[in-house]
Amino acid sequence: MSDKKMLTIKLSQQEMEMIEELARRKDVSKTAVIKQAVRLLMLVETRLGDGGKLFLEDDKQKTELAVL
Repeated sequence: MSDKKMLTIKLSQQEMEMIEELARRKDVSKTAVIKQAVRLLMLVETRLGDGGKLFLEDDKQKTELAVL
């Protein structure tokens, strides 16, 4: 017996296109893209909820990530 669950969601055309583009870029399924997004959001929410901060940084700048 599988412990996996199924979820049906409605997306805008733009949201679907973003998921499809990410799937193409990463050569993974749309399901994999959504799973990765959920894991990333959980990491962000946990870090920010614990009073931490998240930054995006490259050689030229460091920007604090703000999540609404």
